Amino acid sequence: MKTRAVRLYGKKDLRIEEFELPPIKDDEILARVITDSICMSSHKAAVQGEDHKRVPDNVSENPVIIGHEFAGELVETGRKWKDKFSPGDKFSIQPAINYEDGPMGVLSAPGYSYPYIGGDATYVIIPPEVMQQDCLLKYNGPGYYPASLSEPLSCVIGAMHANYHTKPGSYIHQMEIVDGGKMAILAGAGPMGLAAINYVLERKDRRPSLMVVTDIDQMRLDRAEALYTPGYAANKGIELKYVNTANFDNPVKYLKQVSGGNGFNDVFVFAPISRVIEQGDAILAFDGCLNFFAGPSDPVFKAPFNFYNAHYNFTHIVGTSGGNSNDMSEALQIMEEGLDPAGLVTHVGGLNAVIDTTLRLPEIPGGKKLIYTHIDMPLTAIEDFKKLGKKSKFFTDLAEITARHKGLWSVEAEEYLLDRCL
Repeated sequence: MKTRAVRLYGKKDLRIEEFELPPIKDDEILARVITDSICMSSHKAAVQGEDHKRVPDNVSENPVIIGHEFAGELVETGRKWKDKFSPGDKFSIQPAINYEDGPMGVLSAPGYSYPYIGGDATYVIIPPEVMQQDCLLKYNGPGYYPASLSEPLSCVIGAMHANYHTKPGSYIHQMEIVDGGKMAILAGAGPMGLAAINYVLERKDRRPSLMVVTDIDQMRLDRAEALYTPGYAANKGIELKYVNTANFDNPVKYLKQVSGGNGFNDVFVFAPISRVIEQGDAILAFDGCLNFFAGPSDPVFKAPFNFYNAHYNFTHIVGTSGGNSNDMSEALQIMEEGLDPAGLVTHVGGLNAVIDTTLRLPEIPGGKKLIYTHIDMPLTAIEDFKKLGKKSKFFTDLAEITARHKGLWSVEAEEYLLDRCL
């Protein structure tokens, strides 16, 4: 079986190549990738090359396939897994497998560490450690792109579960956000912030009574508000406010006023910026928990934290990096039940668009860049479909489909793309 894939050979050295996959072993599975959502973590891996903690030192001689937010269908199942998985099963993969015998030990991850598995490929071989760690997850919902986006959604799910609080006189950590509490999502109008908003609004087991989303980019805030409206949130019992903190000389004072004066129980920081962390620290309520969600590139990144409040007001700080298999299973389940992550997607492209998109990702505006690995198509903004339709019926049709879905990508658009391009 031949595969076409984007492989990493070193710092900023990505190559799209066709090569032969070996026959699968009894404990492996052959899979067809349909979609991959390009993540900032892939950009970091491409820029850092062998210096990245999940990329092997010998990547120049043994290149790895990049991409870790992917979905598709199983093609051939090794004998060991025939009772659990079948050809035709739709799947997604939890990439943080934490398996000691992988190429990078406990740091091994599809999309960073393996020669035959990664999201930016047409066909891949799923290694046994993925199944042994229960990281190969079935998806029974519509389409493929929701399953690709289950990985980023699992990251925000994990963050919510990782927050904790205590009771006076007790050292027991009560995990989770405060049900009925006050939540702030700082720098939260980007793709991952949108995922967090979407998840909070669709949760059934616990919700905040107040959710404040901040950013300094008004266009991003306006889009977030159009996707997830305060009116919709109110129907869920949540007061939702969008705040451009650039409009205030003292945003901390304003945010504390919005909270009712006592601060927020749960604060999530979605940008690795020192002043945003300080802002989050300053608006914590008694027993409040700050979750530093954003992953910095600088290994010595630091920010001041108020340890007076940590001592006397019992404030806490946690950090999360990705979700686990349970978080991803939860993401897939709520998507099967109706949560649509299409609001995260702003661009669509083919495998030929991966290299440029991955290397330039921080420069490209918008949200998630969704790749369909079996087609060639320039990375294209959904908002440009109508303009491109003046010269192409293909884009005219896509523009009409997305218009029927409030300007968003959809299962209908995906099916049209795959039907016309495969």
